[in-house]
Amino acid sequence: MSIQNINVALIGNPNTGKTSVFNQLTGLKQQVGNYPGITVEKKLGFCKLTNTIKANILDLPGTYSLNASSIDENVVIELLLNKNDKLFPDVAVVITDVENLKRNLLLFTQIKDLEIPTILVINMADRMKPKGISLNISHLEEQLKTKVVLVSTRKGYGIDELKNQIVDYKSLSTEPCLNASSIDEEYFDKLRKAFPNQLLYKLWLVITQDVNFLNLERNEIRNSFTKSHSDLKRLQQKETIKRYQFINDTLKVGQTIDTTNATDLRSKLDKVLTHKIFGYAIFFGILLLIFQSIFDWSSYPMDFIDTTFADLANFAKKHLPSGEFTNLISEGIIPGIGGIVIFIPQIAFLFMFISVLEESGYMSRVVFLMDKIMRRYGLSGKSVVPLISGTACAIPAIMSARNIENWKERLITILVTPFITCSARLPVYAILISLIIPNKRLFGLFSLQGGTLMILYLLGFGMAIFSAFILNKILKVTTKSYFVVEMPNYKLPLFKNVAINVIEKTKSFVFGAGKIILAISIILWFLGSHGPEKDFKNAEKTVIENAKSEGKTLGKNQLENEVSTYKLENSYIGKIGKSIEPVIRPLGYDWKIGIAVVTSFAAREVFVGTLATIYSVGNNNDDSTIKNKMQADVHADGTKIFNFATGVSLLLFYAFAMQCASTLAITKKETNSWKWPLIQLSFMSGFAYITALIAYQLLK
Repeated sequence: MSIQNINVALIGNPNTGKTSVFNQLTGLKQQVGNYPGITVEKKLGFCKLTNTIKANILDLPGTYSLNASSIDENVVIELLLNKNDKLFPDVAVVITDVENLKRNLLLFTQIKDLEIPTILVINMADRMKPKGISLNISHLEEQLKTKVVLVSTRKGYGIDELKNQIVDYKSLSTEPCLNASSIDEEYFDKLRKAFPNQLLYKLWLVITQDVNFLNLERNEIRNSFTKSHSDLKRLQQKETIKRYQFINDTLKVGQTIDTTNATDLRSKLDKVLTHKIFGYAIFFGILLLIFQSIFDWSSYPMDFIDTTFADLANFAKKHLPSGEFTNLISEGIIPGIGGIVIFIPQIAFLFMFISVLEESGYMSRVVFLMDKIMRRYGLSGKSVVPLISGTACAIPAIMSARNIENWKERLITILVTPFITCSARLPVYAILISLIIPNKRLFGLFSLQGGTLMILYLLGFGMAIFSAFILNKILKVTTKSYFVVEMPNYKLPLFKNVAINVIEKTKSFVFGAGKIILAISIILWFLGSHGPEKDFKNAEKTVIENAKSEGKTLGKNQLENEVSTYKLENSYIGKIGKSIEPVIRPLGYDWKIGIAVVTSFAAREVFVGTLATIYSVGNNNDDSTIKNKMQADVHADGTKIFNFATGVSLLLFYAFAMQCASTLAITKKETNSWKWPLIQLSFMSGFAYITALIAYQLLK
């Protein structure tokens, strides 16, 4: 029995519930990727309609019309114009919101005029009664020349009828809603004569959009028939007016709204949540609650994951035959996988909260509230979510920038987010602040150490905003920027949508950036576990001989620590530390700090662990013990290594440097190029070096 495959494209304005319909049709049978050459996310799902018919369902980016102003909208247009695309739809399903039918139908009429079999889905039908809305379905079907399906993803009805209509798509009318020539009879008459075998409205889209149309020579059409920019804008406005006239005439009979029966809580909530004072206070209060919850809730599973992988590594080392392969597993692969998995709780909780805010309709109010402030610095109102999320972890924060439609604003957000102080910096800040800042209080209340930590947080945020301002001036990225934000109704989030979103985002990280993180972990293990000289292999013998020559007797633990330190110093990564010492010496660092800095390019928190090993603390991660060793360490001339100047230099270096392999990996994944993460790495590290250099030279 042969299986017939139908290509179905889900199209609609943002916040019409398109993704909810997609999830109802496909469940977890989804694939997430990027469109070729761009970073707009492509979601493809699969749905078995009958025993012999299967649907490939493509969830296209939300768009308000086919008059493209963003990459997302270009994706929709290019697919609908290119019949050679393997995902070109056999049937287009346009999702609309019952409360915003007039605005949503503009896009529907445009798609219908491309003469593609089209089904109109009117979603959120369960809100008709509370809002006093009634529909004349037969009139709508007659005027719009299509099948209309009432759906409520919240109540779970209408999906089966939609599936039946998709199966029966060949019976749908392809007659257009609007005669294209009515936009401008003379202009379209010329087009018809020049291209008699082409669809007029398709030609019109080719002329007015910056799209890649493979079946026609776009330049030839535009050179012959394009009017001035102002004339084209006038014709586009004329088209929009004619479409709304048609929609108004259709809805006069097709839709009735009796406001006397409606109870509107939305406007009352909006007055408070978008207020110029209370709106910001409520938003930051919610954020404080969210990030407190993320830190509290994620700490338990993260501690469990950390302990589990540490135990697993010890188990492997004790029970597997000793040798290089066992060392690779216990010191490279298992910790590497642990370094991937340990991020999952933070990612899952963060995206759970973001999904709840989006599903409830509150996130649109936040975007509206913050846009005016953020736009001054080349960012979007939507950039505020990734920037604040960066205080937990830059990885999920950068992933959450997918909500920013404008590519330039999204790119700037991705590039500056790592400046925000993340939780990985805290171990570094804590031990360095305790070394150089006295534990005193001002007025008996304000801790100098706590104040220093707060300054570092403010410094990171300030640098992110300043960098965004500079990037906005120098980045030559051609893009149109129109701020359009939908204000959807407030509603209780659907558990299914939240769960699917969390699962998909987590999978994206684990199987995307995770591979790169694991590879880097293995490389670092090799560099730290092998050395170029014989002294590395004979470390124990050398340490014992040196101790004897100095008249020392080493206990078992002390011997192990000394051997570990000697091996590290003479390993490849130790040699790297020695080789870069001339470069880092002007910053006040010796080779030991150099090794910690190099290893922490995999992850910032590695800094403390590396110093613990170097200072013969072994596996003891007690910060006070490490601190005592660091405080006691001196240069050859007897001066302290970790003095005030060196400490400030290190704090500034870690505040600005890009020292997180996983962040670079996720930047590469989100930008679909190594260009931007390399620029990010070079600029942040260079700026950190210069800042640390100036600070040390001024303070020493």
